[in-house]
Amino acid sequence: MATPSASSSSASNIMLAIFEKKTTSVELYRPLRNYIAFNYSEREAQNLEDDLQTLKQYRADLERTPDPTPTARRDLLQNYFKALCLVETRFPISPDKDHVNTVTFTWFDAFKPKQKAAQQNIHLEKAAVLFNLGAVYSQIGLTYDRATVDGRRLASHAFIAAAGAFAYLRDNAATKAAIGGGATVDVGVECAGMLERLMLAQAQESVFENTIAKGSTPGVCAKISRQVGLYYEEALAALNVAPLNQHFDKGWISHVQLKAVLFYAEACYRYSLELHEKEEIAEEIARLRSGVSALTESKKSSKGAPAQLLDAISKLEVNINRNLERAMKENDRVYLMRVPSPSSLPPLPAFSMVKSMAMSEVLDASKEKMFASLVPDSSAKALSRYTEMVDDVIRTQAEKLQQASELTRVRLKEMDLPDSILALEGNFTLPTELKEDVEAVQISGGPAGLEAELQQLRDLRRVNQEILVQIEELLQKEAREDAQFRGQFGTRWTRPQSSTLTKNLQDRLNRFAANLKQAAESDGRIERSVREHSALMSILDRRPIESALPSLARPIMSLDANEDAVVGALKQSLRQLETLGAQRAGLEDMLKEMKRKDDILPKLMTSTGSYEDLFRKEISKYDRISEDIAHNIEAQEQLLLQIQAQNDDFSAIFNLEDYKASREKCYKQIQAAIAKFREIKENINEGLKFYVTLQDAITNVKQQCSDFVMTRNIQCREMTEDVQRHMAGLNFQDNKNAGAYNNYPSVGHQNQRSNSQQQADSRPQAPYYQPPEQPTMPGYGPPPPAYSSPQVPSPYHVPPTSVPYPHPQAQQQQSHASHEYGQPAYPGWRGPYYNAHAQQSGSHPRPPYTIPAPYPPPHQSGYYKQQ
Repeated sequence: MATPSASSSSASNIMLAIFEKKTTSVELYRPLRNYIAFNYSEREAQNLEDDLQTLKQYRADLERTPDPTPTARRDLLQNYFKALCLVETRFPISPDKDHVNTVTFTWFDAFKPKQKAAQQNIHLEKAAVLFNLGAVYSQIGLTYDRATVDGRRLASHAFIAAAGAFAYLRDNAATKAAIGGGATVDVGVECAGMLERLMLAQAQESVFENTIAKGSTPGVCAKISRQVGLYYEEALAALNVAPLNQHFDKGWISHVQLKAVLFYAEACYRYSLELHEKEEIAEEIARLRSGVSALTESKKSSKGAPAQLLDAISKLEVNINRNLERAMKENDRVYLMRVPSPSSLPPLPAFSMVKSMAMSEVLDASKEKMFASLVPDSSAKALSRYTEMVDDVIRTQAEKLQQASELTRVRLKEMDLPDSILALEGNFTLPTELKEDVEAVQISGGPAGLEAELQQLRDLRRVNQEILVQIEELLQKEAREDAQFRGQFGTRWTRPQSSTLTKNLQDRLNRFAANLKQAAESDGRIERSVREHSALMSILDRRPIESALPSLARPIMSLDANEDAVVGALKQSLRQLETLGAQRAGLEDMLKEMKRKDDILPKLMTSTGSYEDLFRKEISKYDRISEDIAHNIEAQEQLLLQIQAQNDDFSAIFNLEDYKASREKCYKQIQAAIAKFREIKENINEGLKFYVTLQDAITNVKQQCSDFVMTRNIQCREMTEDVQRHMAGLNFQDNKNAGAYNNYPSVGHQNQRSNSQQQADSRPQAPYYQPPEQPTMPGYGPPPPAYSSPQVPSPYHVPPTSVPYPHPQAQQQQSHASHEYGQPAYPGWRGPYYNAHAQQSGSHPRPPYTIPAPYPPPHQSGYYKQQ
């Protein structure tokens, strides 16, 4: 899997290495020795004892945990592969009773370890060893310090060797392993080819880093960078088709995709520097726009990508935008050149500095002496030569078949077939990505459900406003009572005035009211946006959404009434084309089956004539299939010409071009509706979060006010009694209560009475509204960001300095300094009204709304629900 380089000095230097395949223990010594003793002699088996022990040791070392150094592991894999080449020519390993039929090689997939393959032939074993060799080379590449010139050079060489190993696997072992039956995907032709391109990309990337370090010209850097991107693009193309598109996790695909985009944009950036020096400002602007557009688009699929890579993309984007702004200003002021569209520009030049290492010499077993006495060396060489000839025939024919299938796919797509036929029959289809977006919108309620969410905003705003009114009435009532007693008792009433003690509370209530007023304005903008765009978004409520697509209708008037004949002939041709495709698949299977059964080794060992004559005779077996392939491809070419002519008639009769234009227009309308719906939906969600957070803060202040009023009432009764006793002429010797005029009672005393007092003063409880996605918690987290965040442009044309939904906590934040009003704090006083950290203890659960509900909630689902 992917492992980053620990020594990378640049954020973009993160690269991929491959883990080795795992295997199970295999006994080779005894079956091979028995085969030698039975088919040759016991003496021959004794003479080859050292070779058998060496082979046994190679396999045992392979099964163990990898060696401490990757280079030692590399040498083991190379030596064992050469030994396998010699074993292949001398020991027929298969289920046949006359062969070595007790050996089964089992290997697990490197990328999906739960998948495994087991074969009674040596092809899977060789393919797995080659795969592990490429993997070890890739690991060696990550051991070098790419912060230095030599480290980058050595890393590049290691990745080149890894590419060579995977290329050798693809060309020499993958097909045989697949023919052997049930090979895993990682040793298949597609995966090996993809890994080769990936390793070449990383080798070229190391060269690019050295090129930058040497200070090469921008033009040279651009060419080398573009080739890095091309290699990554080729690897990505393989990852996005079967069988690899379901085999690798998204992190792999995201990494390769982002690297491809990064180095394309890097090439645009470097090439633009050269254009700037040549004063070709128009093309410079176009190249920079193309690069920044690619980077912006890549961020949509960056999920799972490493942070280093995303950081490199962000830095490059900043550089490109800076140069783009400079170039546009110069063009506007000086050059006044027309900027071409990026699509009209020729491809960026590319130059490859790397190629896969030729592993044929590294893995050549012709000079090895193992088992040399068992089989003549000439026979081994002849078998190798014949195998190469057969592989070449199969590879050539397989490429022809693949090219023919790809040509068919491209030509049909150009003619919009068979989609136009399906449209005529009423089988409309949306692009997969667009259909998924529409389904997501409909599942969330669609435009028709926005009114319910707007009502939720209104209800939550009303609840907050009513709580504020209750608090204000509570404080006013206490102030009136205080003023009444002050007027009744005059100077004897020494308690501080209510207005002095409640100033901070009044200031907070005023700020809450201002918050609600500003939020109401934001709600109004949302409602106006819903009304203004309801017609645009109404298309999203169509079920199924395909019913909104235009139809391909028959012509109103027909001169010769041959529409059915044209459509029928085109359908028939398409069916014939499909039949030819099925035939090609059968021919390819026949090639693989013939190769699987092609065992020339016994004939080579017993042949007394020329090997060349034997080769020609054996190879001729493949000529018939090759002829069938040629006839199939020729028939397809003729059929495609016929389909082209028939499709021209079909397009003219049914006005296909107008239909395509209408369909594309409808696609764009749906996309615009989705974008607007998501924008409004996000705005509403931010509003709901704001009101819930603000309600918590207001409820917290309401509790403080209730505690304050309760404490003042207790003090009022005690002071009233004391003043009345003094006025009656009573003389008290114990003056320990004299200080009560200037101090609140103790917290403990107040808390003993708080429950009964609250029960007496509280109003009937209204239902408690709580968003289903936010469960009831004892503490309050900080409120969410304001509704119109910088990432989502506000649709309501709000000035940049305004915040649609204010941040209640930020506006109400108080210092931790104590507030001295002549008395100790009343019960419930906790400094700032809204302290998120203090609330985490769980001692104060979220209070319900303590206001009478004028009417039951109209919506019991969606954002809030009755508790």
